[in-house]
Amino acid sequence: MGLIGELLALPLAPARGTLWVLRQVITEAERQYYDPSAITQELALLTERLDAGEIDEDEFDRREDELLARLGHGSVGGVAGTDGRPPAPSGQ
Repeated sequence: MGLIGELLALPLAPARGTLWVLRQVITEAERQYYDPSAITQELALLTERLDAGEIDEDEFDRREDELLARLGHGSVGGVAGTDGRPPAPSGQ
Protein backbone atom coordinates (compact mmCIF):
# COMPACT_ATOMS: atom_id res chain seq x y z
CA MET A 1 0.00 0.00 0.00
CA GLY A 2 1.38 3.37 -0.89
CA LEU A 3 1.71 6.47 1.21
CA ILE A 4 -1.70 7.78 0.16
CA GLY A 5 -3.32 4.45 1.02
CA GLU A 6 -1.65 4.43 4.42
CA LEU A 7 -2.84 7.96 5.15
CA LEU A 8 -6.39 7.14 4.13
CA ALA A 9 -6.39 3.98 6.28
CA LEU A 10 -4.95 5.76 9.32
CA PRO A 11 -8.35 6.50 10.91
CA LEU A 12 -9.04 2.74 10.84
CA ALA A 13 -5.87 1.86 12.77
CA PRO A 14 -7.58 1.69 16.21
CA ALA A 15 -10.24 -0.65 14.83
CA ARG A 16 -7.62 -2.88 13.19
CA GLY A 17 -5.65 -2.97 16.44
CA THR A 18 -8.75 -3.87 18.42
CA LEU A 19 -9.62 -6.66 16.00
CA TRP A 20 -6.08 -8.03 16.25
CA VAL A 21 -6.30 -8.07 20.05
CA LEU A 22 -9.69 -9.81 19.93
CA ARG A 23 -8.31 -12.47 17.58
CA GLN A 24 -5.40 -13.07 19.95
CA VAL A 25 -7.74 -13.39 22.95
CA ILE A 26 -10.01 -15.82 21.09
CA THR A 27 -7.05 -17.92 19.94
CA GLU A 28 -5.69 -18.19 23.49
CA ALA A 29 -9.12 -18.97 24.95
CA GLU A 30 -9.61 -21.77 22.40
CA ARG A 31 -6.14 -23.12 23.10
CA GLN A 32 -6.87 -23.30 26.82
CA TYR A 33 -10.39 -24.68 26.31
CA TYR A 34 -9.19 -27.56 24.11
CA ASP A 35 -5.96 -28.24 26.06
CA PRO A 36 -5.84 -32.02 26.70
CA SER A 37 -4.15 -31.65 30.09
CA ALA A 38 -6.87 -29.26 31.30
CA ILE A 39 -9.59 -31.59 30.07
CA THR A 40 -7.92 -34.57 31.76
CA GLN A 41 -7.74 -32.60 34.99
CA GLU A 42 -11.45 -31.73 34.71
CA LEU A 43 -12.27 -35.41 34.12
CA ALA A 44 -10.35 -36.38 37.27
CA LEU A 45 -12.19 -33.71 39.28
CA LEU A 46 -15.50 -34.93 37.88
CA THR A 47 -14.69 -38.50 38.92
CA GLU A 48 -13.80 -37.29 42.42
CA ARG A 49 -17.13 -35.46 42.66
CA LEU A 50 -18.97 -38.63 41.59
CA ASP A 51 -17.09 -40.73 44.15
CA ALA A 52 -17.85 -38.17 46.87
CA GLY A 53 -21.55 -38.27 46.01
CA GLU A 54 -21.70 -34.60 45.00
CA ILE A 55 -23.17 -35.48 41.57
CA ASP A 56 -25.22 -38.42 40.30
CA GLU A 57 -24.46 -40.82 37.45
CA ASP A 58 -26.60 -38.89 34.94
CA GLU A 59 -24.79 -35.61 35.63
CA PHE A 60 -21.44 -37.40 35.48
CA ASP A 61 -22.29 -39.01 32.13
CA ARG A 62 -23.49 -35.72 30.64
CA ARG A 63 -20.42 -33.76 31.76
CA GLU A 64 -18.05 -36.59 30.79
CA ASP A 65 -19.54 -36.65 27.27
CA GLU A 66 -19.02 -32.88 27.00
CA LEU A 67 -15.39 -33.16 28.10
CA LEU A 68 -14.67 -36.06 25.77
CA ALA A 69 -16.23 -34.11 22.89
CA ARG A 70 -13.87 -31.21 23.70
CA LEU A 71 -10.95 -33.62 23.81
CA GLY A 72 -11.86 -34.94 20.35
CA HIS A 73 -12.24 -31.41 19.01
CA GLY A 74 -8.67 -30.35 19.79
CA SER A 75 -7.71 -29.50 16.23
CA VAL A 76 -10.62 -27.13 15.51
CA GLY A 77 -9.50 -23.95 13.79
CA GLY A 78 -5.87 -24.97 13.81
CA VAL A 79 -5.67 -24.36 17.55
CA ALA A 80 -3.87 -27.61 18.23
CA GLY A 81 -2.65 -30.61 16.33
CA THR A 82 -4.01 -34.10 16.84
CA ASP A 83 -1.42 -34.68 19.55
CA GLY A 84 -2.61 -31.60 21.49
CA ARG A 85 0.35 -29.42 20.56
CA PRO A 86 0.02 -26.28 18.45
CA PRO A 87 0.74 -26.85 14.76
CA ALA A 88 4.35 -26.34 13.69
CA PRO A 89 5.11 -23.22 11.64
CA SER A 90 5.34 -23.73 7.89
CA GLY A 91 8.70 -24.78 6.50
CA GLN A 92 9.76 -26.99 9.42
